[in-house]
Amino acid sequence: MKKKESEHMKQGPATERPGEHSRHHHAGHHHDPVHPSDHEGGSNFRLAVSATVHCLLGCGIGEVAGMIIATALLLEMIQSTILAVILGFIAGMSLGVRPLLRSGFSLVQGLKTVIVAEGLSIAVMEGFEVLTQAAIPGVMEAGLTDGIFWVGMSASLVVGFVAALPVNYVMIRRGIRHIH
Repeated sequence: MKKKESEHMKQGPATERPGEHSRHHHAGHHHDPVHPSDHEGGSNFRLAVSATVHCLLGCGIGEVAGMIIATALLLEMIQSTILAVILGFIAGMSLGVRPLLRSGFSLVQGLKTVIVAEGLSIAVMEGFEVLTQAAIPGVMEAGLTDGIFWVGMSASLVVGFVAALPVNYVMIRRGIRHIH
């Protein structure tokens, strides 16, 4: 084992730099942790699916909370969408940082890691969700009690998942995504 890897393993997660979290899981293996070998493709895909479901939960929770708040405050469509997207990001980031804090990361290091690891995935998911909702007639004008709102929300979450999955897969293959 290289001296740098050995020292890094002793440091633990609280002192790791963004992007290095996954490297200590690979110390002593016979492959490059940044470019895993082809035999790990299946496990990388399973991890990408898991990470995408994780993002989906955060985005979904934040968006629904945003729509509930927007409805209570009688906000217009654009304001409601902005609030829902912001809360989707916050909820997604919050769910992402929790396991890191439990594993010993400081709050600042955990947030830095989550922003790098989850930010692009959440942005892609949120973007495709909003585009899907805008493309389905009546969704953007619908209220929480309208069936079309929930049809649009469900469709947008499916589209957001499909759009974010390849992003997560590529990031995992490159060693950027942290493990939940």
